[in-house]
Amino acid sequence: MSAYLLKGGTLVNEGQVFQTDLRIHHDRIETIGSGLSARPNETVVDCEGLHIFPGIIDDQVHFREPGLTHKATIGSESRAAVAGGVTTFMEMPNTNPTTTTTEQLDWKRNRAAQTSLANYAFFFGATNENLEDVLRVDPFKTCGIKIFMGSSTGNMLVDSEPVLEQIFSSTPLVIATHCEDEATVRRNMAEATSRFGENIPFSEHPLIRSREACFLSSSMAVSMARKHGTNLHILHITTAEELALFEPGPMKGKKITAEACVHHLWFDSSDYETLGGQIKCNPAIKNKEDKEALWKAVSEGRIDIIATDHAPHTWEEKQHAYGQCPSGLPLVQHSLEMMLDQHLNGKISLEKLVENMCHHPAERFSVSERGFLREGFMADLAIASLNSLHTVTHDTVLYQCGWSPLNGTRLQAKNLYTFVNGNLAYDRGQFLTDQPGMAINFNR
Repeated sequence: MSAYLLKGGTLVNEGQVFQTDLRIHHDRIETIGSGLSARPNETVVDCEGLHIFPGIIDDQVHFREPGLTHKATIGSESRAAVAGGVTTFMEMPNTNPTTTTTEQLDWKRNRAAQTSLANYAFFFGATNENLEDVLRVDPFKTCGIKIFMGSSTGNMLVDSEPVLEQIFSSTPLVIATHCEDEATVRRNMAEATSRFGENIPFSEHPLIRSREACFLSSSMAVSMARKHGTNLHILHITTAEELALFEPGPMKGKKITAEACVHHLWFDSSDYETLGGQIKCNPAIKNKEDKEALWKAVSEGRIDIIATDHAPHTWEEKQHAYGQCPSGLPLVQHSLEMMLDQHLNGKISLEKLVENMCHHPAERFSVSERGFLREGFMADLAIASLNSLHTVTHDTVLYQCGWSPLNGTRLQAKNLYTFVNGNLAYDRGQFLTDQPGMAINFNR
């Protein structure tokens, strides 16, 4: 039985930052209030000087299972997530086989029930051929429909306009899109190959997967969603031009929302010179002006969610030349710490951080009883120190791939404790339980 009293922490929740106590009983938050006294058999956690956040909900990760388990597994990456304060993840369908049938969706859910330390949900993937499966998927088994409107793994590129029209007009679920125009990317790649042969510099990546490719695809998705009244969420926006497609202000009532990823808010194109393939990802990290535009959009409310797109590859794979180097980078262990660092540097308030990493993902995907610190809600919490300078090294990462693009980076904040469903799963560098997380429920 879980019974904890968190004493004297600074709670960050629903636009407020205040010092209080918090009691956890079984799997739920029982009481939030000052002056609470410990009960018999209750473990007291001294949170004086620490900040208490709702557990982070990361709505975009790739945990590589099944089929790509030499890179990662649901078990390995969920542990890294929990160490970083991420208590719930939503995983993408481009595994092998892809999550494009009910059978594969059920396989992932069953696997996570056995091995995931964090709570979980899985996207159902669309293809040009599985329209019937997309439209009949159980809405209580999936967080949403994922559409790659740009190149992806296997047959998951959806470039049939009739299929897109059918999905956008018919599904009640949130559609999450990866938006890059495939024809533009292919043309740019051909031009780069003509210029550089096999020695394409990584600095060409944002020119190959260009801003034009992003805007063409994003604007088409937004236009289609407006036409059909679709619930559309566009993942990992990277360019200033795309931001004009989205309305500023509170997320409540929006049917079209946008997301930024921590690496697009952290790195810019000048980092290709030192990091090369380590930060090759799709869509590409763009220039400093785009990064600053993303930050402005976060403050304006044009960006509604901040996620990771955690996408591990082995170190050996990332050493390949540009054409053979896979896209994606591992970040889920440090996303909260990165954004707390940005808070300390004046980029984002604590209230906005929690809104975009906890509240909004829960609201956008209709997650039940998570994403907020409320009495009666599930006890998913991250407790961090904003004054714990530490250096990320390959030796300290928990990803199966064993590396991070942040290697050598000094971060000012550190996640110390993570509660998952009332269990103290992570305590200052140690995992205290192997109790699996839960499949999240949806208010639908």
